[in-house]
Amino acid sequence: MFTERVSGILLHPTSLPGPFGIGDLGKTAYHFVDWLAEAKQQLWQVLPLGPTGYGDSPYQCFSAFAGNPLLIDLFDLVARGYLTLDDLAVPVFPTDRVDYGRVIVWKNEILNLAFMRFRQQPPPAAYTAFVAAESWWLDDFALFMALKEAHGGRPWPEWEPELRDRHADALERARQAHRLAIEAHAFRQWLFFEQWLALKAYANARRVALIGDIPIYVAMDSADAWSQRHLFHFDAEGHPTVVAGVPPDYFSPTGQLWGNPLYDWRKMADDGYSWWIRRFRANLRLYDYIRIDHFRGFYNYWEVPGDAQTAVSGRWVDGPREHFFDTMLAALGDLPLIAEDLGEPDPGVYALRDHYGFPGMKILQFAWSSDGRDPFLPHNYDKNCVVYTGTHDNDTTRGWYEKAPERERDYVRRYLRVDGHDISWDMIRLAMMSPALVAIIPLQDCMNLGSEARMNTPAAASGNWTWRFRPLQLTEGIQRGLAELAQLYGRDYVPPAERPVSPHARAVPR
Repeated sequence: MFTERVSGILLHPTSLPGPFGIGDLGKTAYHFVDWLAEAKQQLWQVLPLGPTGYGDSPYQCFSAFAGNPLLIDLFDLVARGYLTLDDLAVPVFPTDRVDYGRVIVWKNEILNLAFMRFRQQPPPAAYTAFVAAESWWLDDFALFMALKEAHGGRPWPEWEPELRDRHADALERARQAHRLAIEAHAFRQWLFFEQWLALKAYANARRVALIGDIPIYVAMDSADAWSQRHLFHFDAEGHPTVVAGVPPDYFSPTGQLWGNPLYDWRKMADDGYSWWIRRFRANLRLYDYIRIDHFRGFYNYWEVPGDAQTAVSGRWVDGPREHFFDTMLAALGDLPLIAEDLGEPDPGVYALRDHYGFPGMKILQFAWSSDGRDPFLPHNYDKNCVVYTGTHDNDTTRGWYEKAPERERDYVRRYLRVDGHDISWDMIRLAMMSPALVAIIPLQDCMNLGSEARMNTPAAASGNWTWRFRPLQLTEGIQRGLAELAQLYGRDYVPPAERPVSPHARAVPR
């Protein structure tokens, strides 16, 4: 998949600066692409872009196919005539974090105003074409969201049985009763996809590729679980009989109870995994590469009873393995996937990954607790991997180092022959010089930020996904530093046709 050494930055669009309380797909996103290109970074990795629910996690979305309306660029709506500049009288929002409660209320009001203006004229052809082309998921999603609003946000198993169980006559009545709300959600999705695909085209033109993220599981309260209920393990009342999690380990004696409904892989196989084929195809339109979160679940997964209070009572169950990926490849051709293969080591998971040549992940923060044979130390890497200083689930490198046991701090200093005063950039350099074909750096590490800039703490119930940077933090000094490292360690790939000819090169004699 990756044949040349490249590098890039991990940054979710919500973390971009801007006046509306949350990053969006407007001019600051385009500026960031320009900044990446000048820094000789060829990859921009984002988190899932779906509409987020309770907790604001991009890994618990209302749909595996829809986009997050909070990312819509409002200035574009002014240009389209759906808003005026006077409409954008912005409340005072924090500039260093997302206050989701306030942002959601305000931006929903603005988007509703834009929709009412949109309805005053015949819909443009691009909107009509979008609704028709995406009806296979958009119809169910827009109806699901309209029904959630009508039910005060309650999850779908708590709706009336005829709506919960999708009786055809009840759904038709709901479509008529909530026609305006359904159209409003379709309008938002049209805007999101037009803006995202335009941003992707711009990035690709500047030779910046986009890495997306697919969580293996969908949220319990999602349009997918509601509309494709037969593909999951649910009882007659819409409650999952088994849910996802991970077993007890050194870090958690009760394991982790994620609560996502588990797929009925046998039923998925019976129809050729058609839902997954559609999911991959949709995401391959949005991204150039895709990171699969919890890749291990395709090999085996921890199945927990649906009424369990912890993950202790779970069991390992075989996943679809080669049958799944062989079917995907037959339907879609080569898959540009990155396998998130972290967690407890399992030879079977690695064998499945390597069978298809998918690069796995290496996290530098994990490398210092054992000895020179640790698989996260760069001298032990195979080149077909992606190295990160840390991910969205880790502390920033500076925050990690400040809290790490002295034994690990000492190991880092001796390994790198440094004193630790500039640990973020020491680790960035280590990632860049490593054998890994791909190096990805969270922007927080480039800015040498501490734990206050951490994106997610998995055990924390609130306060996650809120970090934003300020415009002046994206400096030319950081840009020059990244560009220099890309050049030093051969990550500034230039296609052969664009490479300058050395004045010392001699013609090959005939």
